[in-house]
Amino acid sequence: MSDPVDSSATNDASTTPRGPLILIDGSSWLYRAYHVLPPLTNAAGEPTGAIYGMTNMLRKFLREYEADRIVVVFDPRGPTFRNDLFADYKANRPPVPEELSAQFAGIRDVVTALGLPLLQVDGVEADDVIGTLATRDAGEVLIVTGDKDMAQLVNERVNLLDTMQDRRTDVARVHEKFGVGPELITDYLALVGDSSDNIPGVAKVGPKTAAKWLLQYDGLDGVIAHAGEIGGKVADNLRAALDDLPLYKDLATIRCDLDLGSVGEALTRREADIRALSDLYRGYEFHQFLEDLDAPAEQPDADVPAAPAETHYHEVRDEDALEAMMAKLEAAELICVDTETDALSAMQSNLVGLSFAVEPGEAWYVPVGHDYMGAPQQLPMATVIERVRGALENPDIAKLGQHIKYDINVLRRHGIDVRGADHDTMLESYVLNSTATRHDMDSLAQKYLERSTTKFEEVAGKGAKQITFNQVSLEEATPYAAEDADITLQLHHRLYGELAESPRLKALYEEIEMPLMPVLARVEANGVLVDRAMLGRVSQEMAERMAEIQTQAFDAAGGEFNLGSPTQLKDILFDRLELPVIRKTPKGAPSTAEDVLRELADQHELPALIVSWRELSKLRSTYAEKLPTQINPKTGRIHTSYHQAVAATGRLSSSDPNLQNIPIRTESGRRIREAFIAPEGHQILAVDYSQIELRIMAHLSGDPGLLAAFNEERDIHSATASEVFDTPLDEVSTDQRRAAKAINFGLMYGMSAFGLAKQLETSREEAGAYIDRFFERFAGVRRYMDETRKLAKAEGYVETLYGRRLYLPDINARNGARRQGAERAAINAPLQGTAADLIKKAMIEVDAWLRDTGEPARMIMQVHDELVFEVPDAEAERLGKAISQRMGAVAKLDVPLLAEAGIAANWQQAH
Repeated sequence: MSDPVDSSATNDASTTPRGPLILIDGSSWLYRAYHVLPPLTNAAGEPTGAIYGMTNMLRKFLREYEADRIVVVFDPRGPTFRNDLFADYKANRPPVPEELSAQFAGIRDVVTALGLPLLQVDGVEADDVIGTLATRDAGEVLIVTGDKDMAQLVNERVNLLDTMQDRRTDVARVHEKFGVGPELITDYLALVGDSSDNIPGVAKVGPKTAAKWLLQYDGLDGVIAHAGEIGGKVADNLRAALDDLPLYKDLATIRCDLDLGSVGEALTRREADIRALSDLYRGYEFHQFLEDLDAPAEQPDADVPAAPAETHYHEVRDEDALEAMMAKLEAAELICVDTETDALSAMQSNLVGLSFAVEPGEAWYVPVGHDYMGAPQQLPMATVIERVRGALENPDIAKLGQHIKYDINVLRRHGIDVRGADHDTMLESYVLNSTATRHDMDSLAQKYLERSTTKFEEVAGKGAKQITFNQVSLEEATPYAAEDADITLQLHHRLYGELAESPRLKALYEEIEMPLMPVLARVEANGVLVDRAMLGRVSQEMAERMAEIQTQAFDAAGGEFNLGSPTQLKDILFDRLELPVIRKTPKGAPSTAEDVLRELADQHELPALIVSWRELSKLRSTYAEKLPTQINPKTGRIHTSYHQAVAATGRLSSSDPNLQNIPIRTESGRRIREAFIAPEGHQILAVDYSQIELRIMAHLSGDPGLLAAFNEERDIHSATASEVFDTPLDEVSTDQRRAAKAINFGLMYGMSAFGLAKQLETSREEAGAYIDRFFERFAGVRRYMDETRKLAKAEGYVETLYGRRLYLPDINARNGARRQGAERAAINAPLQGTAADLIKKAMIEVDAWLRDTGEPARMIMQVHDELVFEVPDAEAERLGKAISQRMGAVAKLDVPLLAEAGIAANWQQAH
């Protein structure tokens, strides 16, 4: 039914929960709700304020955060093991108010009725339960709390969320707030104390002093070891508390290794119990909640067929059944078609069956390739192909699919050229909201139809025991495959109806995304020729160069080690060579990430050698070694898969192989590109848009300076340098042009003065002055940016020139980092998205021209802003000019679109 991306999305839907694991600190929320709201009671005189506040917080949270696992964790009643360690633990807390205690049962009832798992473990604080659940989970975790001691749990996949402050805390935020990383939070709390838990800490030691000591002496143990060396009056307090500091740290340490037994296993949300909620809201007199609960469901559009009351799925295994099905298909205006195959790749799979639907609730499955032992007789594939060909190749009957490009490629390989492929539910969903995380059928069915569909693993198994679809019994295959077609048809009625409500989105779907789909199918089918022998030579060259770097690294390190081992590298860099620790990992170890190594490169030769070795190692394994294994044995070519519904900005992506990630700026990357070749008698023609995003910025901003520079065909970076550095155009230096180029592109991506200073290797003040002068000279750009941010904040999204929307949920966030990130996206998305729309329009128009005229050129790749073709030697120059002209004419902007052609025997040399 789908390519590898969609298949994995479909398969993951049944095994990988949607969204992060969300752990709500219920006790923290409860006390906030109780103290923030004024006392409330119902007619019976029962206190309800805390229940109301907590319920309101949960309802709001559930509206804003969609995840399959949202768990509420409460503290137990009575003492915990920490009271045994320290009798005064939390002794400063007053007893629970009676009116709050009386609401505990009601709060638990509401949480349960909302469908949320509730955990409360005797003798164990909520923090420890949360810590254990967060640690043992392998995915993203969001802990909802306002308690600062939870900062010790933060790492690359665990964040905190304070809903009261609308503030998310990641590793960087922990460093910013406390002056130390998560790995030192317990040490920090031991020194400064925690008044909420009655942990004394060291008298008069504040946050700054604690952070300073911990960083200077590498943690609490170091502070204790060097306590005699620390001067000042506060140091006397430190020395007086030395014996107690290990206890204070122990009290502050969240236990993450608890044996919870069966508790905590059931973390998945259930459907809310509407009847129970109704009874609770009525009893507590929460009238608004009750009205929301009882609000009538939104009535479907009159043009959208209602969901069928029952389904009729037919198995087609004889001529009569086939003719009965074809009578329905040939009389239909729209046919939903889906294929089942024995592999993920459309270019290498064999057809196992076809499913069809023309009206909701009824579908057919035609098996042609189930070959398990005992499989019943099926119609011959040739018979089925010949009988369905007429309907599928009839352009007057519209075709629909979920990621129908995959089905088109499968059917093309079996002799059917699908025409009239007018609709695709994956693309309908993508155009409606490109920032949605999933556009697979199972997720869409759950979201739009509230329908849980049969997952692939349910019929084929999982992991090593998973079977291919040809081995699935017809008893299971028929309802599974027929459901795919039926649900896709139902989704189309819903999604296309929503698209129709927005003329610009509907036009984007009908005029760009859908016409592009068959073009991409043809590009995938064309494939690209690669030189297997050359890749072998490149792999050997890389291996030899890696060996040379390894020898140099051994000399620089003073001994042999595994260059691929971060642990061994850490020991050498920071213990043996005593280089400064730039950053630490979430576990507290010195980081050896690439940006850290680049920063250390000016202090020692080893970090730069490691960076070079890693780059070569990745390129060699990902491309030089892997590309030969991706050559299709039947065509001798590599057939990448292009994905329309992945990047939020509208950019295409590719996989198997990922063509977008082959570097062009490194010698090794260029060597890989040389292996992409033209067949004998042909050339590679690469046509690339020049500075397209800057040209779009000029058009959207209307800035006179930028418009003039492009319309007068001046070098835009030199023109910017002339303005920013107040230098005549013909006197602009190479360094000035380089700086202007960094400014031009950096501002579009929201680069700060700090980032520009780092790139230009200058001071932040000087970089800031460059930016200020840019905006003085190009005031239209600043005006465009300001207006775009303002519009984004008002609408919640930005648009490309062709109406593509990028939703920005954080554009009005209280959290500064999240808001600023959304503001940067608001500026950049219209530029990147419009560039994506233009290259898509170019693909559509060039493909149509080639097909209409029969020109001897084949489109074989699309990478970033570039289209790549195979052309005959004798026609290369003419075709290069013709295609460049057509690419430049796809849109009329206030500046010319310039597409430049390169011709050579291989992809690299064509640039």
